[in-house]
Amino acid sequence: MSGFARTDTSIIGRWWWTVDRWTLAALAALMGIGAVLILAASPAVSERIGLGSFSLAKRQLVLLPLAGACLIGTSLLSIKWVRRAGVLGLFGTLVLLLATLAVGPEIKGAQRWINLAGFSLQPSEFLKPFFAVTCAWLFALGKSQQDFPGTALAMALFGLSATLLLAQPDLGQTFVLGVIFGVQFFLAGVPMVLVIALGISGLIGLVAAYFFLPHVTERIDLFLDPAAGDSFQIDRSLEAFVHGGLWGVGPGEGRVKAVLPDAHADFVFAVAGEELGLVICLGIVAVYGFVVLRGFARLLGEPSLFVLLAATGLLTQFGLQALINMGSALHLIPTKGMTLPFISYGGSSLLALAVGMGLLLALTRRRFATGDET
Repeated sequence: MSGFARTDTSIIGRWWWTVDRWTLAALAALMGIGAVLILAASPAVSERIGLGSFSLAKRQLVLLPLAGACLIGTSLLSIKWVRRAGVLGLFGTLVLLLATLAVGPEIKGAQRWINLAGFSLQPSEFLKPFFAVTCAWLFALGKSQQDFPGTALAMALFGLSATLLLAQPDLGQTFVLGVIFGVQFFLAGVPMVLVIALGISGLIGLVAAYFFLPHVTERIDLFLDPAAGDSFQIDRSLEAFVHGGLWGVGPGEGRVKAVLPDAHADFVFAVAGEELGLVICLGIVAVYGFVVLRGFARLLGEPSLFVLLAATGLLTQFGLQALINMGSALHLIPTKGMTLPFISYGGSSLLALAVGMGLLLALTRRRFATGDET
């Protein structure tokens, strides 16, 4: 039973009776599953790189309460403060992206991280939710004020953000950002010719990436023909699902984490497949699907274009990121380093997703009795 009466007019009381508690519970379940899988998968990885057995697990588990606080804290925001948080957050993230290109260390040929007070931060993770909210505001303002160039500013913002991501380079994050923008662009009701032009531009960009970026060429060729290169990781991932069967071999009892370099991150779903089995993996997929479908269900009849576009952008990011990670592990798409939301190891991803889903919960709160419409 809830400790809050429906007549409770405090901030927390109003929040409890207006927030989507089912989505909140689903996100908490994903965090719990993530904690179990990090404890199972990270010790082998820690030992391979010369750290203590539970060093990586401790780092991730220490951040879980902070992620929970970010999730709850942002879900308390009013619509007005969601807009402000999106714009201010995007400005700060763009500054950090520029700083990353200037002073960030080069790791495996990419400059994607910056050290802040001893914490290795990946600004591109935070770019996605703040970009979704800011673009939604620009599109909505352009529709409500005919003299405001909302669409043009949103397109310019996407161009700037994509350029900074490609300079790292990070094609995967650029792709996710492009899909978010494309979905919002379409829903905003812009002329169809612009939607078609954006789609064609995206296809041209993907073709160009295949021909001019060697690592993209290698991954696509490997997907189309596994014999064309080193398919060690994907082969071990598929073997893990076969070995796990329906019910898995049990938490901590799997073998794939001992040989997969990214068993705690990009291929954590393979660890889940081996140790928890097909049934639990399908349950994980169902939880992701539930969050996305529940979010869209809460938007039915939503009168605010800003809320509709912002929430759709956040849901698109969340669902697409999950699909990319799981699809890569199952060899349904070319492999791409993308975290599984709330389950994969990664502090920046965990905190950014918590902020993004908190903003989603704030946007989808029932506001008819809260006075928080603005």
